[in-house]
Amino acid sequence: MAAQSKIPIPPERTLRTIVSRLTSLYVSNRTRISRAIWITLFIALANRIRYAVSEQKAASARDAAQREARRGVTSSTDSNEKDDGKPRKKVELNREFFRSLLRLLKILVPGWRSQEARLITSHTFFLVMRTLISVRVAEMDGAIVKALVKGRGKEFLKRIAWWMIIAVPATFTNSMLSYHQAELSLKYRTRLTQHIHDKYLSQLTFYGISALDDRIKNPDQLIAVDVSKFSNSLAELYSNLAKPFLDMTIYTYSLSKSVGGEGVIFMTLLVQLSANVMRALTPPFGKYVADEARLEGEFRFQHSRLIDHSEEVALYGGHMAEKDTLDKGYFTLIKHVNYILRRRFYHGFMEDFVIKYFWGALGLLLCSVPVFVKIPGQVAMNMGDRTESFVTNRRMLLSASDAFGRVMFSYREIMELAGYTSRVASLLDVMDDIQSGHFEKKLVSASSVEGNEAVLKGRGTVHESSDITFIDVPIISPNGDVLVKALSFSLKDGDHLLIVGPNGCGKSSLFRILGGLWPVYGGTVYKPPFSAIFYIPQRPYLSRGSLRQQIIYPDSLRQMRSRGVTDADLLSMLKLLGLEHLVELYDEGWDAEAEWRDVLSGGLQQRVAMARLFYHRPRYAILDECTSSVTLDTEKAMYDNAKALGITLMTVSHRRSLWKYHTHILQFDGQGNYVFTKLDADKRLQLEDEREDLEVKLRQVPELERRMAELEEARAVEVA
Repeated sequence: MAAQSKIPIPPERTLRTIVSRLTSLYVSNRTRISRAIWITLFIALANRIRYAVSEQKAASARDAAQREARRGVTSSTDSNEKDDGKPRKKVELNREFFRSLLRLLKILVPGWRSQEARLITSHTFFLVMRTLISVRVAEMDGAIVKALVKGRGKEFLKRIAWWMIIAVPATFTNSMLSYHQAELSLKYRTRLTQHIHDKYLSQLTFYGISALDDRIKNPDQLIAVDVSKFSNSLAELYSNLAKPFLDMTIYTYSLSKSVGGEGVIFMTLLVQLSANVMRALTPPFGKYVADEARLEGEFRFQHSRLIDHSEEVALYGGHMAEKDTLDKGYFTLIKHVNYILRRRFYHGFMEDFVIKYFWGALGLLLCSVPVFVKIPGQVAMNMGDRTESFVTNRRMLLSASDAFGRVMFSYREIMELAGYTSRVASLLDVMDDIQSGHFEKKLVSASSVEGNEAVLKGRGTVHESSDITFIDVPIISPNGDVLVKALSFSLKDGDHLLIVGPNGCGKSSLFRILGGLWPVYGGTVYKPPFSAIFYIPQRPYLSRGSLRQQIIYPDSLRQMRSRGVTDADLLSMLKLLGLEHLVELYDEGWDAEAEWRDVLSGGLQQRVAMARLFYHRPRYAILDECTSSVTLDTEKAMYDNAKALGITLMTVSHRRSLWKYHTHILQFDGQGNYVFTKLDADKRLQLEDEREDLEVKLRQVPELERRMAELEEARAVEVA
């Protein structure tokens, strides 16, 4: 008996007892344990958010320090030294991205009463409806299978009928979601395009981006393409994030009631762990997208440049050189696209395996919990009940897994949105800098830029006045060369100025300052307002529109009528220049539209530009070789009528026939010196004629000396 009392208890019985006791202990304290787990998860989430916020604050401080450092370096000098070695801006989900996105969202959704806000509210309503309908459909699927397993034909047909009825609001909701997404994208693009156009076409920003700043290489690409892609990406992202998060919340809650919160939490932890691994292995698709958009823009710009300069390229026979440039740009783009495709292939393989199969296996294990494990508080189920529970849970789990998968896939979409956001925000930042007078341009100067650093850093003052006065104003070339260190002259109404000098001496820079296109780097400028100065280049700009529009540009027909000008008045202006036949050439008359730059010859274009000057009648007119393609009679008609209208002329030309129309002359020598004085046309013509005669005689001196030497040599031979 004693020996029998000392027989050890089998280990499996001891293990079973321990498991049973632990299970009983867990069941009795299940509520407390669940609360502790949820509180722990909440604390971990709060700690993670706090850590992310601290990281963003540190990143913000670093960004602020870098911006301050960049502000200490002027655009015109240090960009010449550092741009080549400056790393390209990296696209990340950092504070800069959220700041830029928030700035754009304020533009896209200006207020809660805006159309966009109402559309987002309606879109959210249908997203909630779609999720609730999906939950109901999952329950109906389980009930249909239950009726099928139990062999209840009438109940089965009844469930099928209800399933078809609920399909009507489900399909309507899906269609409304697609409609709302497309409409949101269109509204976003409209708002953003209008905002950009307002800034781009104000304060001569469009000129500053192309001529004074080189941070934006292709604004047309950004405005026409990237804004559209950003709008589409943002509209899609709202649906691709809001609905999955909503689905995950509702489905998880429904699953926790069926299979227990413990299984859901355990599976969530495994999914979160695998998601972190996937996120760590995800390539920077946002940077890839930004680089692809930049390369697309550069390739398109190369084609646009070839179209703009097709004549010059054809005359030089440079088609092969241009082909090499285009091929290089295209293959650079294709190489980058192929690289993205390879990265997407490997990343897609990993995502599909983890999301579809690994998470699917976890889901099957979770759905089997009610079948193999008795959950506290759960009533006994028969075969039909277990089948219904499994089908319903399986359907909700698949929907939840699909939602989580869409969230994971949306990380790549968020990175793509970050790329588009970076490019659009950079355009807005550059436009703000230009409107505030801050420019960044890489300079390729013929001389040392460092020697001009003090001049390039400085800024002069501009005052509005009825006259034109320059006081110690430096004239700077687009490349940073100081052409004239201090230019001073003064003009009043009726002082017609002729400007002469070699190429690159500062004539165009002077006009850019007068037109408000170019910053004043020093000194003081007094000039009339922008509307009082009119500029006519050698090759005038002819806009798209009617013949009337070419004369009154940039006014509209309504503005022309408000000025009291009629078509008869315009015709009288054309008659002064011998252009009245243009109206008779077309059946539509003044309303005829054509590509006027191709239809009209160079001389006709210059006469149309002069008619435009007669229409506007400004106080001052800048005429830059604007009569190079017309006859002397037409030139005389141009200048005589312009002076008769009270327009003070400022002409750049080397034609001696124009001297008699001017009272003052500003002559540059190309070496940094200039002369400003009154012009006596007759005396200057005499002096020029005498100078040319002397130059001809001086050129003949070597020939006369050579001939004299030959005669002396011939006479010496005869004497010998």
